[in-house]
Amino acid sequence: MTTTWDSLEPALSVRQVLTLERVLAGEPEVVAGASHLDRPVRWVHVAEAADVGVMLSGGEMVLTTGVLLAGDDDKQAEYVRSLHRAEAAAVVLGLGRAFPSPPDVMRRAAERCGLPMVVLHRPFPFAELTEEVQSRLVRRKFAAVSLSEAVRTELTALITAGAPLQRLLDEVARHSACPVVVTNLAHRVLGTAGERPAVDDVLRDWERIARQAGGTEGDGWIRAELGGRGERWGRIVLCGYRGDTATGRLLADRAAEALVLHRMLGGGAACSWEEQSAQSLLTDLVSGVVPARQLLPRARAAGLPVNRRTFVPLVVRDGDPARLERLLRLLGLSGLVAELADGATAVLLSLPRDQDADALAAHFATRLRTESGRQCTVVAAADPRVAWDDVPTGLREAQHVADAVADSSAALDLPPVVRLKDVHLRGLIRLLRDDPHVQSFAERELDGLLRATDEDLLSVLRTYLATGRNKSRTAQLHHVSRPALYRRLEAIQGRLGVDLDDFEQAASVHIALLAHDAQQQ
Repeated sequence: MTTTWDSLEPALSVRQVLTLERVLAGEPEVVAGASHLDRPVRWVHVAEAADVGVMLSGGEMVLTTGVLLAGDDDKQAEYVRSLHRAEAAAVVLGLGRAFPSPPDVMRRAAERCGLPMVVLHRPFPFAELTEEVQSRLVRRKFAAVSLSEAVRTELTALITAGAPLQRLLDEVARHSACPVVVTNLAHRVLGTAGERPAVDDVLRDWERIARQAGGTEGDGWIRAELGGRGERWGRIVLCGYRGDTATGRLLADRAAEALVLHRMLGGGAACSWEEQSAQSLLTDLVSGVVPARQLLPRARAAGLPVNRRTFVPLVVRDGDPARLERLLRLLGLSGLVAELADGATAVLLSLPRDQDADALAAHFATRLRTESGRQCTVVAAADPRVAWDDVPTGLREAQHVADAVADSSAALDLPPVVRLKDVHLRGLIRLLRDDPHVQSFAERELDGLLRATDEDLLSVLRTYLATGRNKSRTAQLHHVSRPALYRRLEAIQGRLGVDLDDFEQAASVHIALLAHDAQQQ
């Protein structure tokens, strides 16, 4: 990305120049172009020549006494027009010998051109104004250069250290002191940074702001394009930047350079940022640390339809997020996909309320099995939710169901979409595994085996109970003779002090073992 310094040189506005103490001493009065006082002043130029316009490059505040214009209306009008053609910021006329009062011809010409015209009622040394404005511009220019280099250095150091995208955005937000948003070309939010309430305010009205960010800059909305080699793939937006626009553009460009470099060194595509955004959102929903209501603006800005929708929380075991994204697009379904911990991938479907949510979830699961070629793929689901506030509970329920059938061999006899009612006791234990009473129960029931740390006996017990206390099947699975199995079962009963032929005692041990296994995962 190439930055031209002329376009980024920090400037004062005409309005700001007129508030300087030295200028106020000259009793300035705006006599024309009052609606254009926010024009930037890039330089101050003292000139008496009638053809001063040819010496300007734009953005200058021209100071004159008008000694060469007095008495000639045509020269006065042409003088103003030439300043307008040269894109001067304003003209300041010192009243005195040449013009004791504001010349009407110049005033009317300036008003027609939209050129701010200011007269000074008291004698005023132009050199003082020139010195004051030039020194302020130089200081602002130096501050902008220092900021630019500081941001470049800090962001480059973060990239070299392997920092994630969020860390870079946090640093940009710290320097800009305003919300920062990164989007793809479809205005889908890929990342945000800044004070959370301010960011939420931006995201809450993102549809309107996205249109504004894609058009003319104004009111502190400053953007920089992301891309390279002639291809754009996103943009970064400073939302409501309160510093001068030139410095804001400089900051946005430095940030854009860093983000492009981050992507290049990461070797990934822009969509990986979309995956990170979805992962952050769904992780926050699952954790429950952030209230769902506060996450609604993020979901909407991430492209998820949320108004009058039915939400279906799914968790897929050993699912490839990229494959799941492609399947959603193929089926024309709206949703977010994000990889969670332990090989689980969350999918949050957002469906119109007039559609059959259960049927669409089953169709999605069936196509996933077909596409992956794996009939053991587990798609766990919670019941559909119509309220956004219920989505976190649904995601956690789907995760519990997926955990309960983590053994892929058990999935062969389950429906395409597995729900809590399909996993029976195992599902209940998964939901209660962190309850201290359940933990205490499991330790008390299995104490004799756990203290002995005999994994072989624990494995035999697990198989024996899972097969419905089928001794022949258990012996076969452990490759031992029936007499050898009997000896091990006797050892287990002796250490636990139970009779496994008694249904209630066997059921109690079975529940304790399920709870123990759930706590270990």
